[in-house]
Amino acid sequence: MNNISCPHCGKAFKIDETGYADILKQVRDSEFDAQLHERLELAAKEKHDAVELAKAKLSSELMSETQQKEATIKELQAQLQAQSEAGKTKQELAVNAAVTAVEKERDALLNQLKQAQQASQHSTEQAAMDKANAVALTEQQVSATLQSELQKHQALIQDLKGQLQAKEISQKLAITEAVGAVEKQRDTLKHSLDQAELEKQVAEKAITEQYEIRLKDRDEEIERLKDFKAKLSTKMVGETLEQHCETEFNRLRATAFPRAYFEKDNDARTGSKGDFIFKDVDAVGTEVVSIMFEMKNENDTTATKKKNEDFFKELDKDRREKGCEYAILVSLLEPENELYNSGIVDVSYRYEKMYVIRPQFFIPMITLLRDAAMNALSYKNELALVKAQNIDVTNFEADLEDFKTKFGRNYDLASRQFHTAISEIDKSINHLQKTRDALLKSENNLRLANDKAQDVTVKKLTRKNPTMKEKFDQASSANSTGDASLDG
Repeated sequence: MNNISCPHCGKAFKIDETGYADILKQVRDSEFDAQLHERLELAAKEKHDAVELAKAKLSSELMSETQQKEATIKELQAQLQAQSEAGKTKQELAVNAAVTAVEKERDALLNQLKQAQQASQHSTEQAAMDKANAVALTEQQVSATLQSELQKHQALIQDLKGQLQAKEISQKLAITEAVGAVEKQRDTLKHSLDQAELEKQVAEKAITEQYEIRLKDRDEEIERLKDFKAKLSTKMVGETLEQHCETEFNRLRATAFPRAYFEKDNDARTGSKGDFIFKDVDAVGTEVVSIMFEMKNENDTTATKKKNEDFFKELDKDRREKGCEYAILVSLLEPENELYNSGIVDVSYRYEKMYVIRPQFFIPMITLLRDAAMNALSYKNELALVKAQNIDVTNFEADLEDFKTKFGRNYDLASRQFHTAISEIDKSINHLQKTRDALLKSENNLRLANDKAQDVTVKKLTRKNPTMKEKFDQASSANSTGDASLDG
């Protein structure tokens, strides 16, 4: 029977084991359902985040590739346009240069003609006629020359225009070919983009299906764990961790720890015991390292959660009582604590040579301590050899120190006894002196008493006592009469 107190009125009432178990099961089921709901929501959120992350990553890659292709197309178009403009400018400059040269020659001839006309105005009429003829002839020659030069320049202009047209046609063909290549590349990129989009959709579908399968498996695993933990008692939870560690050690015992001792601690004579004791020795039987292990686990539905620190004091006590060098707590407690989840935790600031580890560090921790102890053992052996070589000096010094200690102790005892005897003699002398003084005083009193006794007479006694004087006188008379009769 269990006593249950009402949280509202505080009244206590009794309930049997079955009812108590039902109430406890309801509380645990509600807590477990809440935790299960939280974990399912967390799993769904993780799946959604992973899908969105995959989508964003794939879209970013496709956008980056598309931007690179568009930049390439724009660069090619700019190069083609620059080449076209450069060709046109070069052709225009050549035509302008040719026209400028022809115009310069024409202006020179016109200047010569004007100079000849001006010179003819100052001559005579005959000279004027001759001059006019000469001028006319000159004009004809100049006109012919100009006509010939003009025809040459027109032919050159036509040739340059033909070359310009041919070059424009070739440039247009080149631009067309370049644009066709770019368009072909664009079409290829578009096809790649469509294919990438299709692959992204397929990947999204595969990821979604994969996470759905994982979620389904997780749900099944949660249901299995829920059923398992409902059946698992507190003792079985702890024994499961112990069995795991023992199995891990036995799996490597033959190869890694052939001379090691690893057994349960069944010695409870001191009032408590650990879970396992590990000891390893070298080839000659010298102990290398010894470890006291404590395994701690608890059910997720346990109402009162324990902490690792709650077991440090008892573990240190077991280590000292069983003579082990190290103490290690293999713990699954405080699963959210980042300190204990980070690896091997040294708590020697609380208790000497004590560590807290998770089960995955069980074998590495034993190997680490064993190897460190093996390295230290060589120095210990060298120290033992040096001590063995100097054993005589050590024993001599120890014997000398022992003699000095014992002699000093005996001297102290004799000195104390001597002073005690002197003190007792002084006390005896004082006592005898007091006795002597008392005897002397007694003798003096006896002498005074004797003097006083000798000074006593009948006369002095009867001087102030007439009755007694009369009695003594009668006695004296009687004595005198008797003596006389005896004499007759």
